[in-house]
Amino acid sequence: MQLWYQLQQPTALIEAVVLLGCLVGAWGLVRLWRGRTVAHGSIWFGHRIFDGVLFPLLALVLALVARRALLDDIPLAVFRLVLPILFSLAIIRLTVKVLRAAFPASNTVKAIERTVSWLAWIGSVLWITGILPLIQDEMASITLHIGASKISLRSLVEGTLSAVLVLILTLSLSSAIETRLLRGATDNISLRKIAANVLRVLLIALGLILSLSAAGVDLTALSVLGGAIGVGLGFGLQKLAANYVSGFVILAERSLRIGDLVRVDGFEGRITDINTRYTVLRAGNGRESIVPNELLITQRVENASTVDKKLLMATVVQVAYGTDLDWLRPLLVKAIASVPRVTGDPLVFLTAFPSDGLELTVNFWVGDPENGQTNALSDVNLAILRCLNELKVEIPYPQRVVHLPQGLLVAAVAPPTEGEGGAAALEVSSGAR
Repeated sequence: MQLWYQLQQPTALIEAVVLLGCLVGAWGLVRLWRGRTVAHGSIWFGHRIFDGVLFPLLALVLALVARRALLDDIPLAVFRLVLPILFSLAIIRLTVKVLRAAFPASNTVKAIERTVSWLAWIGSVLWITGILPLIQDEMASITLHIGASKISLRSLVEGTLSAVLVLILTLSLSSAIETRLLRGATDNISLRKIAANVLRVLLIALGLILSLSAAGVDLTALSVLGGAIGVGLGFGLQKLAANYVSGFVILAERSLRIGDLVRVDGFEGRITDINTRYTVLRAGNGRESIVPNELLITQRVENASTVDKKLLMATVVQVAYGTDLDWLRPLLVKAIASVPRVTGDPLVFLTAFPSDGLELTVNFWVGDPENGQTNALSDVNLAILRCLNELKVEIPYPQRVVHLPQGLLVAAVAPPTEGEGGAAALEVSSGAR
């Protein structure tokens, strides 16, 4: 009755004008902040400003400031009626927008929205009618004993509501951060997604801890439980933790960089990506190897790009016995040096005396191994072959000397026939000399 009487006073018109100014000011601030572009699907701005979260929040803040300014001058009635409505509207908009953005395909979102709406409007009615303070006093007198802690029903309900509010704010903040992280992502989209998920979990955990503390729950038991869980995870995930730590060490020391040509664990390739847990190596034939970062720290790694990019390669060729090597070797060096990808002066060594011919080993340097090694080896071999053919130097075929016993006589060696197999036939007969 007192509220109804105050609403009929002339000061109620002043309150209505001030509240209208707060609503227009909130609309103007949101419109100025958003700009002319329409943000489709925005949680804070909405599609028409009024359906976003920012408008009721700003209107509520401006109304609270105006209420504080008018509190000493006139009795307030309209503010007492409108402030709970603005508060409930802000809670409903925040819950609905965040849940729809975080769980767009969930079927239970609508049920949660209706529940939150009913609770918010019922709370507003109880606040306006003055019944809510009486209910709060009765709930404060009801206490629950949880171990050594004593918690009132009011603290438990307020802690639950604050936890829900913190969860909603956390989902909103993490959704905005995830959108910002994934914007413009190409090849590292998975890493950005992981970062967004980890940040969301950390924010939710921090929010729940603050909510439990606000509700009066003793966090000592939770700290002991968290320590035990941390120790268990440390033993169970030590390999994974070692890979992550190794990844940070590699990135910090810059001992390995993207683009380096390395050999590790029998695999040679160029580093194409260094993540926090593994490093990607790509071989010249297109194959990729995912190497855990721990191997790059604990095992020997050959880095062909640290000092000099030149790669030493070798090939082997045989020439017939009796070939003048002092004459041949400078000509081979000149022919190999004419290959475009060969750098420096090649070296030709006499390395063995096999049964078929003289074995020459050719060492040469390639200045761009990232462009392939097999094609460079093929170019050098072709240059050696052309040089030997031009110089009429014989590349010997395999030769074997057969010693026949005294009782065997080679009768004839027939030329290849068109018979079965087309192979040359060797006729051997035995007899007296």
